[in-house]
Amino acid sequence: MKSHFQFSNNERNGIFLLIVIIILAQCVYAFVDFSKDNVPIDARELDVFRKELDSIILVEIENRKPKIYPFNPNYITDYKGYTLGMSTEEIDRLHQFRAREQWINSVKQFQNVTKVSDSLLKVLAPYFKFPEWVTNPGSNRNNRASYIKDNNISKTYDEKIDLNKASASQLQKVYGVGEKLSERIVAYRSKFSGGFHSDVELIEVYGLTPEVIERIKDNFTVKTPRSITKLDLNTATRDDLVKIKYIDYEIANNIIEERTLREGFKAFEELTKVEQFPVKKIEIIKLYLHL
Repeated sequence: MKSHFQFSNNERNGIFLLIVIIILAQCVYAFVDFSKDNVPIDARELDVFRKELDSIILVEIENRKPKIYPFNPNYITDYKGYTLGMSTEEIDRLHQFRAREQWINSVKQFQNVTKVSDSLLKVLAPYFKFPEWVTNPGSNRNNRASYIKDNNISKTYDEKIDLNKASASQLQKVYGVGEKLSERIVAYRSKFSGGFHSDVELIEVYGLTPEVIERIKDNFTVKTPRSITKLDLNTATRDDLVKIKYIDYEIANNIIEERTLREGFKAFEELTKVEQFPVKKIEIIKLYLHL
C-alpha cells in the first residue's frame, strides 16, 4: 500500500493543479448563470398548438356530456328532469299536471305547464317524441284510447300476461322497453329453471328504471313462479344463509348475532338493522326466507 502513496514532485504538483481546477469548475457552475434571458418563441407555432389543444378539450367535453335520446315528455322523472336541466319547480309542475290524468301533446303546451325558459325549451324540443295519435291524428282514432289504457290503467290479474311466458316482442309494447331491455328480461328469466319467482325480480334486470318496472307490472305478472326452497330466518345456520344471493359469511354471522340479541326476528324489516346488510337487496333476499 505504501508504494501507491509515494509521489514525485511533478506528480504532487499535477495532483494539486487538478484539485484547483475542480474547485474552480464547481465555483463557476454554482455562481455563474448560464440561462438565456431571451428564449426565441415562434408565436405562430404556439398559436397553432393552443388552438389544437382547445379543440381536443372541446371534443372531450362534448363526449362526456350525457346523451339525450328521443323521449315522451309526459314521462319525465325527477332524475331525468334534473339531467335535462329542469328546476325542481318545473318538474313538480309537470308531475302535478300528469296527476290530474292530463297529457302534454305539444311543445307549446309543455312550456305552458312547466314554465321552462325559451333557451331550455329550444334544447329539449328536438328530442320530444309524442305518440302517433298526437303527431298524426288521422291515422287511427283508437290509438289514443289504447295508448292510455296500455300505459296508465292497470289490468286485472286475469288480463295480465304471464311474465314467464311473455315474448320479447310482447314486452316491447310497454313504453320504455326496447329491443335491448326485452332481451335482457328474457335472458335473466332463462338463467333460472322455471323463470321468475316473483315480479320483484325485475329490479335485478340491468337498465330497468322503477318507472319502467311499474309499467311492466301493469301489463305482466308472474303466474307460474319457479319453485324456491325457503329457509326459516330464525333457525337457519350460517352455511344455510350464505347460499342466499347477496349474503356472504360475514353478513351471515352478523345476522345470527343480531338474531341472538333480539331472541329471534319478528319481521323481515329488522334485517335492515344488521351490520353491513345489503338493504337495497332486501326484497330479493326475502324471497328465500320465511318467518
